[in-house]
Amino acid sequence: MTDDDELFFANEDADASAAQSPRKPWVVMIVDDEPGIHSITRLALSGLVFDGRSLEFLSAYSGAEARTLIAERPDTAIALLDVVMESEHAGLDVVRHIRETLGNRMIRIILRTGQPGQAPERRVILEYDIDDYKTKTELTAQKLFTSIVTGLRSYAYLEIIEQNRQGLEQIISASVSIFKIQSMERFVQGVLIQLLSLLQLGENAFCCGSRCLVSSNRDADGSLCIVAGTGAYSRRAGQDIEKALPENIQGYIREAIERQGNIFAADHIVLFFTYNGGQNNFMYLEGRRELSVFDRDLLDIFCANIAIAFNNIHLAEELERTQKEVVERIGAVAETRSEETGNHVRRVAEYCYLLARASGMGEAEAQTLREAAPMHDIGKVGIPDSILNKPGKLTPEEFGIMKKHAEIGRGLLSGSNSRLLDLSAIVAHEHHERYDGEGYPRGLSGEDIHIYGRITAIADVFDALGSPRCYKHAWPIDAVFGYMREQRGKQFDPVLIDLLFAHKEEVLKIRESFKD
Repeated sequence: MTDDDELFFANEDADASAAQSPRKPWVVMIVDDEPGIHSITRLALSGLVFDGRSLEFLSAYSGAEARTLIAERPDTAIALLDVVMESEHAGLDVVRHIRETLGNRMIRIILRTGQPGQAPERRVILEYDIDDYKTKTELTAQKLFTSIVTGLRSYAYLEIIEQNRQGLEQIISASVSIFKIQSMERFVQGVLIQLLSLLQLGENAFCCGSRCLVSSNRDADGSLCIVAGTGAYSRRAGQDIEKALPENIQGYIREAIERQGNIFAADHIVLFFTYNGGQNNFMYLEGRRELSVFDRDLLDIFCANIAIAFNNIHLAEELERTQKEVVERIGAVAETRSEETGNHVRRVAEYCYLLARASGMGEAEAQTLREAAPMHDIGKVGIPDSILNKPGKLTPEEFGIMKKHAEIGRGLLSGSNSRLLDLSAIVAHEHHERYDGEGYPRGLSGEDIHIYGRITAIADVFDALGSPRCYKHAWPIDAVFGYMREQRGKQFDPVLIDLLFAHKEEVLKIRESFKD
């Protein structure tokens, strides 16, 4: 967060005007080796305001200086560029640098030359990506005004296109993982960017709603918090509005609740909509622009549609949470049958996630393993109690029956349309394979064992050794780690065992957090 952000949010009683950001001026860069041209240009364009935004002038007196300045200010809208400066083609070199080296296709470039013979207009227009070409003698104050306004209008349209592209990119990114809780923030942020662009407002906006929108906890309270934001609010997601917003903006939201409708003020807009049986949600957009009746009608339609989108996302997330909970509870049922605790599956899941991330596995895949791990012993539901809970050592015949739980688990879980259950089938089937090939049910070895199986094998054995069972007492933790080290490259993947020891402190924290 910048110092400005800290100041902005520190005073909850800030005046309404202090909370509003003035629209940024258009940046116009003058590139010419004659100082007088700079003075004349600034004088001719002084006081020009286009679309409610004034001009900010930057000056460069050579091609080299222009290249440096444009790299520092990529938000430049227009460059008034002399052709002949330190060389006869210095200005043309700057054009190539802007378009090809910097890849800036937004800035509008107006070439000006006092020596048209050095750069014939027809050739320059065809060979260089410029937007206008003027000789200095023909560029009167009126024509300069016309060229600048035309250039700014063109740049403004490109800004809208780019902002819409960014907003659409956010929405598409969210749709790829629409069943993840964190997708809500990206989706809403994309919507805000689109709205700001379409309404030609500033960059500051946020959406707030019930805390359950940003929490995986279904019991989260209904207090209002920031779901997502842009500009000054971009880092406020998840924060309660009482802490994140000045008092005057909280007042606007309260007013929208009382009205049960939208608010269109001179310097801000509050869009009100409900979803999921009447939960209040708001979008706040800063900016000074008179909205037409057509604009307001479109926003009403938008609010109705966004409420439907919110409801669909919420239902999808609730479905995923339910599926995860069912998987965890079924896994706990299997452990209960063998007189083990439900916390065993929770610890195994957390150990799996930790090792998966430490091994370089991506967040989404590691999370999937965490969700699949509780099902590793589901096949035990098919094993007789007399074997499952026998207090002593199993006979070879009994152990042969016990080993069938890996195949039983795979049979129960495989063939589903659910990716989570299919991956759970892999975990159930392969978590008793050994790295040296001496495991069961198929005697796989090394990396022929799925990474999910290799990780779960370590997590399961580590936790089982340190926990009491009907046939043994819990081992001391030092003895557990000693066994894991001794089985490095034998029972367990050596790389993963090294990661277990590298993250020993975190492993012990998990063990402590989910005690039986």
